[in-house]
Order: sequence, then C-alpha cells, then structure tokens
Amino acid sequence: MAIDGNTSRTTTNARAAALSHAYRFHVPHLHLQSVFGDDWFALKAEAFARFFGTPRFLVAQTVIVGAWIIVNVVGLTAFDVYPFILLNLAFSLQAAYAAPLILLAQTRQADRDAAHAISDAEHREALHRVSEERQAAMAQQTALLVQMLEQNTQLTETVKALTERVETLTRDVHEAVVNARTA
Repeated sequence: MAIDGNTSRTTTNARAAALSHAYRFHVPHLHLQSVFGDDWFALKAEAFARFFGTPRFLVAQTVIVGAWIIVNVVGLTAFDVYPFILLNLAFSLQAAYAAPLILLAQTRQADRDAAHAISDAEHREALHRVSEERQAAMAQQTALLVQMLEQNTQLTETVKALTERVETLTRDVHEAVVNARTA
C-alpha cells in the first residue's frame, strides 16, 4: 500500500510539474473565475448549451418534430391538431431555456479566450525578452572576441619584434665572436 501511495504521489507530482511548466503563463490567471462559476450547474448548463449546436441534437429534434406532425396529421392521436399549438409551446419553451444557456456558454468561452489571449501575449513577451537577452549576450561575446583578436594581433607583433631583436642580437654576438677570434 505504501509503495502504491508513494508511486501515486510521485506520478501526481510529476504531472503537476509538467502542467505547471506547460501552463506557466496561465498561472497568474487561475484566480479568475468564470462569470457563472465552475460549480456543477454551470458546467452542466454549458455542456447542454453546447449540445444544442450538434448535428445529433438537430437530427433528433427533426425526427421528433416530424413524428409529432405525422402522428397528429394522420389522426393516430388528436392531442395537438393542425396549428400545432402544443408543438409551438414546446419550441417556445425550448427557446426560452436555450437562449440563456447559449449566452452562458458564450460568456464562459469568452472568459477562457480572454485568459488565453493574455497568457499568449505574456508568452510572446517572454520569448521576445529572452531573444533580446540572447542577442545582447551574443553582442558582448562578439565584442570580447574582437578585443581578444586585437590583443592577439598585438602579441603577435610584439613576438615578431622580439624575434627580430633576438635575431639582430644573435647576429651582433656572432660577429663579435668571429671578430674576437680573428683579431
């Protein structure tokens, strides 16, 4: 049991770390709640409102309305005859509930979109800042390399001058030694 608990805790920590990294720009906006909250009713209402626009809902509603009309026109039942007042009442009731639910879903989506847009803008700014820092570091390194090349050139010139001086002194010493032997 303890091993499973530790493994589960480790897995949870790893997931939390990965999520915190992936959504690190969303963290400042976590305190923002949706206008309608994140309780059970708001989540179910939004899911129901999203269902209104699906092909499954539209096909099911069309089949039900078609069956309703056929059953009442053919005369299998007479609970809602031709101007279909009860069907009209059902559509009105559906519209009365659908409109606020759709508005709720749109408002919640707008809140999410705004939070994502702010987060994306912060991410782009962070990338820009990092890019500028890298460019500044590269400029510093380039300046340092140029300075080192200048120093290397100076050292090479100094070594050349010293080598020429040693060569001259060696020639002078050689001439002095040769002249001392001949004299």
